[in-house]
This record gives sequence, structure tokens and C-alpha cells, in this order.
Amino acid sequence: MKKINLNETVYQLIQQYPELKNILVHMGFTPLQNDHLLNSVGRMMPLKKGAEQIGLDIPELIAKLEGQGFTIEENAND
Repeated sequence: MKKINLNETVYQLIQQYPELKNILVHMGFTPLQNDHLLNSVGRMMPLKKGAEQIGLDIPELIAKLEGQGFTIEENAND
């Protein structure tokens, strides 16, 4: 089962699930195409915050990720 916590960094999630990179790029996370940005900003940017910065609604992000076979884990800090 592929589990994602929205508070994990984009870098951590892509390291765990490499296929996630292309999925996120197609959702509008186009800076992830640049490996330098992924390795710098991606190490500090939680997925949830990144989605908010590109104007992607969190429920829409969750629905798209679930449609790709991911399970979204809830976190007490959300």
C-alpha cells in the first residue's frame, strides 16, 4: 500500500515513491522537473504547503493522489 502524509516533504515522498514525481508535475508542480529545485526546495517543502502555493486545493490533491492508488494518512498536526 502506498501511503502519503501531506506533511512530509516533497523530496521525501518522491524518494519513497519515484513515480510520484511525474504525477505531481502533471498536477502543476512543474518546478519538480528541475532536479536542483527538487533537491533544494523539495527537501524543505511539505507536500501540503507546496499544493497551497501553486493554488491546488487540498481535497483536489487528495482525490487525484487516491485516483493514482495512494492512501492519504491523516496527521494530528493537520
